Amino acid sequence: MPREAILSAPPPPDDDFQRDLRPQRIVEMVGQRDVIERLNIVVDAARKRGESLGHILFDGPPGLGKTTFANCIPRELGVPLVTASGPGIKAPKDLIPYLTNLEEHTVLFIDEIHRLPKAVEEYLYTAMEDFRLDIVLGDGINARTINLRLKRFTLIGATTRAGMLSAPLRDRFATREHLGFYSLPELTEIVRRSANKLNVKLHEEAASEIARRSRDTPRIANNRLRWVRDYADSQADGIVTLDVARAALAMAGIDVLGLDKQDRGYLETIIRVFAGGPAGVEAIAHTMNLSPDTLTDEVEPYLLRSELLVRTPRGRVVTSKAYEHLQLPPPADTDDQRRLFA
Repeated sequence: MPREAILSAPPPPDDDFQRDLRPQRIVEMVGQRDVIERLNIVVDAARKRGESLGHILFDGPPGLGKTTFANCIPRELGVPLVTASGPGIKAPKDLIPYLTNLEEHTVLFIDEIHRLPKAVEEYLYTAMEDFRLDIVLGDGINARTINLRLKRFTLIGATTRAGMLSAPLRDRFATREHLGFYSLPELTEIVRRSANKLNVKLHEEAASEIARRSRDTPRIANNRLRWVRDYADSQADGIVTLDVARAALAMAGIDVLGLDKQDRGYLETIIRVFAGGPAGVEAIAHTMNLSPDTLTDEVEPYLLRSELLVRTPRGRVVTSKAYEHLQLPPPADTDDQRRLFA
């Protein structure tokens, strides 16, 4: 196939599927091969024994496929799926209807499970281990306990902060899988498949360019593909060439490393105001008129992973790679700066 061959396919017959870019089965997933191999084994073993799958915990940064895995596993087993959200379960009484209404072998998926209150976590201990609920009615000497037997189920939890889960809850998950970031070829393949589902006429080099600027994360890649598609429909007759993809991403402020305007503004603030660092995150946040949480949760993780920023005991310091990327002259190599990295 020529290098500039157009990657296109007829739209899927189901409109709902066309709008949903998530894979529907594990075999359709790209990347995370080691995780997929281990999951295939436990799923196949549970299917052959006719038993419920052991409880599974997925952890990792946002957008890497935790929810996708949780939706694919019940389809592989042919069992129902019930979904819940950690922030929405504020007390044990909110959890009881989920557990008591589960059918045999049902998968209960709790997203952001690290945000469950401590009291709710304690209810899950016996539910996960003994498939039993102990409900206390009344107070004081009039209190009595009702033991409710639960049908055997599988709990799948997803979290971006596994360390916030209590140790007793983590230990009750038979399988724990950490999802890592995706390589450029894997992300390019995801962009291709998503383009087919969206019926986007996408050139090979454009798919690679979108993937390269997507921070190694499928969710970001799909979001940027959608923006490029809108730009192409409006400005380029719906065909996404390399030039169209670059023009669309440039309009959105996405540079060749995947940094957006806020990322670059963060680095430029440290360089311009704090002479490259060290600088405390609160001082940087006040200067940028942003909250510190926005910087630590949204901006810093990718800058740290890209080696554009370093956290030192004295604060944040911009690296020489960041100066090169921003095309700014590096600072003088002073004794004070050398001590930061000693």
